[in-house]
Amino acid sequence: MRVRLDPLDWRILKELQADGRITNVALSQRVGLSAPPCLRRVRALEDAGYVRGYTALLDEKMLGFELTAFAMVGLHAQAEADLRAFENRVLAWPLVRECHMMSGETDYILRCVAPDIGTFQEFVIKDLTAAPNVAGVKTSLAIRRAKSEPGIPIVVPRG
Repeated sequence: MRVRLDPLDWRILKELQADGRITNVALSQRVGLSAPPCLRRVRALEDAGYVRGYTALLDEKMLGFELTAFAMVGLHAQAEADLRAFENRVLAWPLVRECHMMSGETDYILRCVAPDIGTFQEFVIKDLTAAPNVAGVKTSLAIRRAKSEPGIPIVVPRG
């Protein structure tokens, strides 16, 4: 069930996106609402699916994942069953952190992380290129990250 968002809902979403660990009391103070109705709004936003969950953002490099790479994957066939089969296979690959179906020349682009080039290369050879229906894979290694901002750009409407 979709809830129509008012400016207060947008402020709540903006604060939650900036700090998912914020307490309800602090959130209510930031958005100018008492705690009980603020919590009701947060629960309604969660129930409606606007808030899918809460997570911690980890530093890949500090945890040993030095390499970020992108794999552009072309498939032999693009029937819906073939697309679903590939997507289901991707779900089992831990190095793949994002998978997007694309328009144009590439069917999918995968964002991958790995401890080193050898691990990524082994994944590409043993898993990705060997997967059923995969026609070709082109990879690019990220040199550095210029921006990483999760979520969406929220502008609170006036109201």
